[in-house]
Amino acid sequence: MRRSTYAWLAIALAVACGAINWLGIAGWLAVVVLAASVAMHVAGNAIGTTLRDSADSRLERVPRPAPRIPANPPSHLERRTPLSRLVPVATGLGAAAGGIAGGLTLIRVAAASPAGAVLGGASSAVLGGLLGFLTASLFEIIRTSVREAVAAEHRS
Repeated sequence: MRRSTYAWLAIALAVACGAINWLGIAGWLAVVVLAASVAMHVAGNAIGTTLRDSADSRLERVPRPAPRIPANPPSHLERRTPLSRLVPVATGLGAAAGGIAGGLTLIRVAAASPAGAVLGGASSAVLGGLLGFLTASLFEIIRTSVREAVAAEHRS
């Protein structure tokens, strides 16, 4: 490498150390993430423009045949349907159970402060709600699939 490249690297390292001292490590990481996001946006835009410009515009558009309509109507899982009442109830129960369990565990086992227990309980509530939602959604999908399979078996 040339000497000027090393000089620029040394300057960049000095600026980085100064920024860490001034902003703190979290602020510096935020600046790095922001700069990387802008750089990736510019790079993606440049790549997309290059690909668009290099595409062969002389190609004729070949019409595609119309898609065949399926003989059977779409199944329940292929349609958009609202959530059953089980999903929000399970989400709420999971959030409540996770929050209570997480808060009590932090108080009893880790001897956390009340503020720490509330924050940890809120985090546990989010995880419990997510687990409740996923479990109820899986149960709903299995229940619907079995119900449709049994109905199809009776029709046959």
